[in-house]
Amino acid sequence: MLAKFDIEYVIHPQHNQRLDTHRTDDPVEAEDFLMNLLIVGARIRSIKHEGIALDQPQSDRMLRVAAERLASRLLGGSLGLDAAQVRHRFGFAA
Repeated sequence: MLAKFDIEYVIHPQHNQRLDTHRTDDPVEAEDFLMNLLIVGARIRSIKHEGIALDQPQSDRMLRVAAERLASRLLGGSLGLDAAQVRHRFGFAA
């Protein structure tokens, strides 16, 4: 059975080219994993849904959500703000 989401990535693109794949059926877990890849600067090669690569607008949407969640978390932690304050001041969802 195919996983709903497959994320293909290279963890240290400046040092190796080994392609790894993270598989999950949970879209929130997929976004969490994308957040972690953004933090470490991994090269994200493709995002697949049910075995088919997402087109650019769809993958960009998932990456944008992950980046906004990451920015919200960083701003809240750095400035000591709760989710509502981050949303009000910066427009990022919690």
